[in-house]
Amino acid sequence: RHASCYGYIMEVFQQEGMATIFNNCLWASGGQDGFPCNASAFEAMSLSIVTGVVGLLAVACLVRNLKSSPRGNDLMNEIADKIKSGAKAFLRTEYKYLTLFVVVFFSLLLILYTLEPPSGDKMDGIRYSCSFLAGAFLSALSGWLGMIVATDANVRTTQAADKHGLAAALRVAFTGGSVMGFTVVGFGLLGLALMFCLVSLGYGDVNTTTRFTFSGETLAGFGCGASSIALFARVAGGIFTKGADVAADLVGKIDMDIPEDDPRNPAVIADNVGDNVGDVAGMGADLFESFVSSIIAAMTLANGDLALLMCPFWVAGAGVVASILGYFAVRTKDDANQKQLLFALHKGTIIAAIFTLIFSAVIVYFLFVGRESEGWRVFGCIVVGQVDGIVIGQITEYFTSYHYYPTRSIADAGVTGPATVIIQGLGVSMISCVFPVLVTVATILICDALANEYGIAMAAVGMLATLGLNVASDTYGAISDNAGGIAEMAHLDERVREVTDNLDALGNTTAATGKGFAMGSAVLTALSLLAAFKEKSKIEVVDIGDPIVLSGALIGAMLPFLFSALTMLSVQRAAHEIIIEVRRQFDTIPGLRDGDAEPDSDRCIAISTQSAVHEMILPGLYAVLTPMAVGLLVGPRCLTGMLGGAISSGMCLAIMMANAGGAWDNSKKYVEIEGAHGGKHTPVHVACVVGDIVGDPFKDTSGPSLNILIKLMSIISLTMAPMIAGNGDWPADWWKGLFPIAVMVLGTYVVYRCFWKHAESVMPVNLSSKDVEAVEREVEKHPIM
Repeated sequence: RHASCYGYIMEVFQQEGMATIFNNCLWASGGQDGFPCNASAFEAMSLSIVTGVVGLLAVACLVRNLKSSPRGNDLMNEIADKIKSGAKAFLRTEYKYLTLFVVVFFSLLLILYTLEPPSGDKMDGIRYSCSFLAGAFLSALSGWLGMIVATDANVRTTQAADKHGLAAALRVAFTGGSVMGFTVVGFGLLGLALMFCLVSLGYGDVNTTTRFTFSGETLAGFGCGASSIALFARVAGGIFTKGADVAADLVGKIDMDIPEDDPRNPAVIADNVGDNVGDVAGMGADLFESFVSSIIAAMTLANGDLALLMCPFWVAGAGVVASILGYFAVRTKDDANQKQLLFALHKGTIIAAIFTLIFSAVIVYFLFVGRESEGWRVFGCIVVGQVDGIVIGQITEYFTSYHYYPTRSIADAGVTGPATVIIQGLGVSMISCVFPVLVTVATILICDALANEYGIAMAAVGMLATLGLNVASDTYGAISDNAGGIAEMAHLDERVREVTDNLDALGNTTAATGKGFAMGSAVLTALSLLAAFKEKSKIEVVDIGDPIVLSGALIGAMLPFLFSALTMLSVQRAAHEIIIEVRRQFDTIPGLRDGDAEPDSDRCIAISTQSAVHEMILPGLYAVLTPMAVGLLVGPRCLTGMLGGAISSGMCLAIMMANAGGAWDNSKKYVEIEGAHGGKHTPVHVACVVGDIVGDPFKDTSGPSLNILIKLMSIISLTMAPMIAGNGDWPADWWKGLFPIAVMVLGTYVVYRCFWKHAESVMPVNLSSKDVEAVEREVEKHPIM
């Protein structure tokens, strides 16, 4: 088992004072000198730097192409500008809060690793803290740039649907999504490669293997910064978008019986803003973190072996080029149905996967000279990772697309009302966990047999190599949803809305597929980070029957449920405030119900923004500080168990929530688009709308946040591994663990007093007479409810 063997031999050689003559790459290749074993840091990162630049050049070309598409009439542009303005205002507010967190964490890393440098070099404090800062900045920048382009692409998609039809609209929306995708992989690969070159400077008179080992460990700070921003962005964006979405649907569709995205609804603009800050900016930061964390896990497990260290960087770079080739294959025809639209996206993904494997084979052949058997084992793991991603995507599509039985069965359950829609959706989503788990388990076992923990890490890299195209497929859905809203609010012809609804239904499926893909890659990445943590904290054996380890596993298994509960309750509180405001406007603004007056959309955006930034504090606090508390208080073995428990329960819960929300949403689309069970404005439609509302926070807030949770806790554990390496259970300085616990307790109290208690004080105890009358009218119209 080479990875473990390298680490052991390296440790022995260091103890004997022989580290200066030891080189993992030369030893593994039988002493063959030359490239890659004699590569400098810049040479090792050369392909990654070049392909990162290529990805960003592709972004520039796509933006130029997008700008050539017309924006439509003045009303359409006015609506699009409102959406962009609201999204920018929210992200500015969110980033102000996150700046404080970044400054505090930057200072903490700077002080801790300057005082106790893992490599013995006092510059470690600067290396770790600057890596953290770079990861946080690029993660936030990726989300911001993606949001700017998406809010520009939405109105152009609407215009393309109006003037040219389905094929042109798909192309424009997918181009907008591709900008987000290639921004993520371009910044991720270029930023990580350049930081590796920078942090490898210094270290005095040490050999290349030792230098690169220390450099790889330092880049855990980069992943920590990216993960932190991703968690806060995903949680806050999810709370914003689903609070507004739930309010818009409940008041608009249920109370007022008006169409989706009707301009009379004060929450509609906030809902469309939410699509961009949650499903674009939040998702972009999320997948940026996934991409870089998978590379960091693999390079950490390389233990300074230059060939193993370079492989994940070069394979990821090959995936960027392959994704660009796959982009040009995404085309369809104007009369395409949902299956044909799905096939159009699948073509791009499959072509990108094929080219990635071809390029990876060349890379392995080039890097593993003299150790071909090991190289082809690593290549086998890359293939398995690619297959894993495609299979999980297909499974997710089956359970969430309305062309298949599971989602149609939910619509069928609507014949007997909303309650059975909820029950059927939960049952379908729980069954949908079985197959992705089995596929992921098979991937882990096969890759462990081929190349141990490093093989599992490379499977994650292989799965995420085509991330540029997968992000494009995911972001495209939010752009299409916005395009439909603009068409409705601008009073365009019904045929335009039909085109955007078809694209939106496809977007629901691709979004659910993307979430399943993200969760599968998150598990492989988190497991690789866990293996790296075990190695760096010098844990040799973990016995699940040991009370210390089992206690940690139980805490970890509980955390995804606590995290999901907090985010679900946050959506409820945000939606509650917006519902009250929307109902107030309908009651107090003369002519609003008849369309003779303008709603105050800015007020709803302000409420959503305030709720989201307040509610993101507590989940983020628990996610960041819990690993610190457990590791410092009880010890690294308990922390290992906690990470394992969180990965296990987090995967199943995230898949269940994402698939439930996607299936509920598409059961509604099945009724609306295909006219099932009588189509719109029927009791079955109302029942499916209720299911869709329940599923909104499942699929767009709580579920997607869980994959960041398990990776964030893993990367924080890896970052702090040098501090607790060699500690036993209940170490002598256990009292240090009381500090993060005290911060969590204090944070909980402050959030309760400042935000939750205030929210409770403004909640109406009883319904107003107008609310009661509205409910009675709905019961009379839909007695089945």
